[in-house]
Formats: sequence, C-alpha cells, structure tokens
Amino acid sequence: MDEAKEEILKITGLSKRYSKKDDWAVNDISFSCFAGETVGLLGHNGAGKSTTLKCLEGMIPYEKGEILICGHDIRKEPIAAKSNMGFVTDNHAAFLKMTGIQFINFYADIYHVPAGVREERLKELEEVFCLGDPIGNLISSYSHGMRQKICMMASLIHHPKLWVLDEPMTGLDPRTQDAVQKFMRSYAAAGNTILFSSHALGVVAKLCDKIYLIRKGEQVDGINVKEKYAEDPDFDFEEYFFKYEK
Repeated sequence: MDEAKEEILKITGLSKRYSKKDDWAVNDISFSCFAGETVGLLGHNGAGKSTTLKCLEGMIPYEKGEILICGHDIRKEPIAAKSNMGFVTDNHAAFLKMTGIQFINFYADIYHVPAGVREERLKELEEVFCLGDPIGNLISSYSHGMRQKICMMASLIHHPKLWVLDEPMTGLDPRTQDAVQKFMRSYAAAGNTILFSSHALGVVAKLCDKIYLIRKGEQVDGINVKEKYAEDPDFDFEEYFFKYEK
C-alpha cells in the first residue's frame, strides 16, 4: 500500500557517532515515512531518537547513510530539503529578544511565505495554540509551555510537507495537548507527514500509524499500529515497548 503513496522521508543506513572514541550514537537506522502518515520514534533516554532527528534536520553531520526529504538529499540539497520540513527541537530554542510575532515573521520570511498567506495561517494556528496577546511580548518573558507553542507555530507557518517534533507534548497544558493532538490528526489527514519522538506511550498509540523502536542506537523493531490493533484488539502497547527495554 505504501507504494501508492508519496514518500516524504527516506532514511537509509544512518550512522552517527560524536567522536572516533565513542560508540555509535545511532547505527544503521533505516525507515520511510509517507504522505498522510504519523510516525513515532520510541526509545529510552539516550537511545538515539534526538540524534536521528537532528541528523535528518541537518543540525549535525553524520558518517554514513542517506536522508531524503521529498526526494532531496539533506547533505547535497539542504535548502530544497529543509524547505519541505518544519522542525521543533526538544529544548524549544527561540530568539529570546524577539517578540512572538517577530519570531513567526522571521520564519515566514525565511520560507518566503507571502504576507496575506502568513496572516491566514497565523489565524488558523492561533485557534490551535491559543497564545493570545503574549504573541506581542518578548519570548524571554514566556513560560516553558509558551515557548513550546511559539516554536510549533513558527515551524508550521510555511505549511511543511514533513513536520518533525522532538518530545512535542512536554510542557503543554492538557487543553493544548488535546488541541495539538487533534491538529496532528487533521494535518496528516490533509496529506502531510508527521514524525515525532515521545515517551508518552498513550499518545503514540493513539496518534501513530507506524512506530519504530530504537534501543542503544540500534533500530530493534517497527510496527504498523493500526494493523496491530486490528489483528489483536487487546494488544498491550506498553508491554510491547517494555519487552525491548529489558
């Protein structure tokens, strides 16, 4: 069935280590994400999830493998690849001396989003994230959760085909978590692709079409979540996950 879908992300043989003396942070990671899919990366702290995401975003170099985003190699065609992607880091990095709206406009300028289009998208994003009047305040004054919101909004202003998030629910209040999950479903249903890492197994089980398990830098398993539940309605997601953590 995947053959009929557009392949948005393809990672082949990704291997990365931070020095020649270190073990591989990730070793021979390979998977694909297709249009309309939400895909989860699972693993313990230090398993290699964030390293994998930072490699595909182009933040850090890697020794082996290939990463294609909408057919563009992140190393050979970084601008073309990144133009199709929005990325939210786990530390919610932002320019603290900008206001929220300046930060969003900065992103919109980078991605050449026309003024009229960005205004319409900002209205749609505000309905999800409900940042409100603080969008005019300096980001340095924001709480942890508000910084998460402004980073998510900025990452979506160009309507990327691939939306990548590292621990997206951390710091969000319950109302915003619910709104973001509903948005993720609708965003993928519109033909886009979402890839995110998480420790929230319930969220992953509820949102994801596929998951890939990474343990000590190695890709140890992957399943189609919907097919698994269709085969076994009593499938225990936590039991499945912890089987590989022993």
